[in-house]
Amino acid sequence: MEHVRVGVIGTGRMGQRHCRIFSNLRKVQLVGVYDSNPVVGYKVAQQYDAPFFDNIDELLKQVDAVSLATPTFFHHEQAMLCISKGLHVLVEKPITRTLDQAEALVKAAEESGLVVQIGHIERFNPAYIELKNILEEYQPLSINLQRLSPYQGSNKDVDVVMDLMIHDANLMLDLLKKNPTKMSAYGLTAYSGTIDHAIAQLIFEGGPMLTMTSSRLTEEKIRKIDVTCREAYIECDLLNKSISVHRSTFGEYLNSNRRGVKYRQEGIIERINIPSFEPLFLQLQHFVDCILEEKTPYVTAQDGYDALKLTLYIRDCICEHLINMDRRKTPRVDTPSIMIEPSVNVSSPRPN
Repeated sequence: MEHVRVGVIGTGRMGQRHCRIFSNLRKVQLVGVYDSNPVVGYKVAQQYDAPFFDNIDELLKQVDAVSLATPTFFHHEQAMLCISKGLHVLVEKPITRTLDQAEALVKAAEESGLVVQIGHIERFNPAYIELKNILEEYQPLSINLQRLSPYQGSNKDVDVVMDLMIHDANLMLDLLKKNPTKMSAYGLTAYSGTIDHAIAQLIFEGGPMLTMTSSRLTEEKIRKIDVTCREAYIECDLLNKSISVHRSTFGEYLNSNRRGVKYRQEGIIERINIPSFEPLFLQLQHFVDCILEEKTPYVTAQDGYDALKLTLYIRDCICEHLINMDRRKTPRVDTPSIMIEPSVNVSSPRPN
């Protein structure tokens, strides 16, 4: 295969970005676009000089791979359809709506031998990639992840845990390569009737301690990972693509003369140079490369399952004692997805 024929299903905000990048990627032909709303879909297809399909089956007949940028409710059905037709699939996060659906998709992906990649885009953030390289030399003692946004313009279709915190759940599992043994989580609702602000604290056997904060109540957009190590304190700004490494040195008196004492500063700050690449570009290019080179993607269906499992557990713990700060509404609490006692290990065997 010299090039990959790709179709994009779903032309919302993320689907439009997929169309933009696929239309410019090397070794890719954007064959067509499908959306349940033909007016929107046709407009996006025209913008990127691609045919619009009003029938999803007709699009699937003409492609090698599909990018699913539809609402989560449709992920399982559409991804399984694509796999059944022998098509490679990139599924936007979260992988599916429920764990049962995710488990079925993991099994189908493994049995098919196709490339099934989950769109956890922060795994392709150049700042995060560089942070992983730096942490190979250090032992993290404490990790603090912040993902904060203004309420205006945020995704109101799901709560903030499923919209924002799931990103950091995936990063944490990738960074530490192990599951937490204990966890506590709290949250409040202020506008939406569901979780608008959430804090989760996780404990791992042998360390580190980890805190994740996700909110759509802040006026400033923040995406940060701060890591306290024995040897250094590391600030990683995922939004502005920057890393600062704070290291300590021994203070030392150099000499003394009539003008006073010279003193060497006790700390140094190293600014890490981060390559300027768009994470979505790197993600979609990786998807295409995995198809052409028959490689396993960085973010597999199993990774999507693991992130969803942890995120649903956090959400369920919060919903048990959600704080209502909006007196106009009664909190809308979803039915718990999984029931695990907070005092037990939240890890579980991979699905068979």
